[in-house]
Amino acid sequence: MRAVIQRVSEASVTVDGVVTGQIQQGLLVLLGIEDSDTMEDIAWLSAKIVNLRIFNDDAGVMNVSLKDANGDLLLVSQFTLFASTKKGNRPSYLRASKPEIAVPMYEKMILQLEQDLGTTIQRGIFGADMKVALVNDGPVTILIDSHNRE
Repeated sequence: MRAVIQRVSEASVTVDGVVTGQIQQGLLVLLGIEDSDTMEDIAWLSAKIVNLRIFNDDAGVMNVSLKDANGDLLLVSQFTLFASTKKGNRPSYLRASKPEIAVPMYEKMILQLEQDLGTTIQRGIFGADMKVALVNDGPVTILIDSHNRE
């Protein structure tokens, strides 16, 4: 799994003119899923997202997690995170899971994040043409790959 994590002061996702998810201070997480992803990847990535200390403490140092900051989370599926640009100029998305694999994994990630956060999260609609709006706070943007745990 790959996740692009953005610390935001606000974010929303709109499908066909209807807002399907909206948050204030928190994290916008773009999530890509590949066939080799497992429940272990979900558990590890969810814990990392929820506990990543990227919010400022009283001294202005990034030392507070989403969970500790009582921040919101907006999860958006994004198969393009597995784009390969190795050959030519048209990206290949062969590594991205097809919906029959990706949808159940996405739903399991939602449940895991909600369990780890102890609250309901906001989300986009899997496979929809989504319009994502955000105000990146910082800016703080972090890329995490569950198969490359740096």
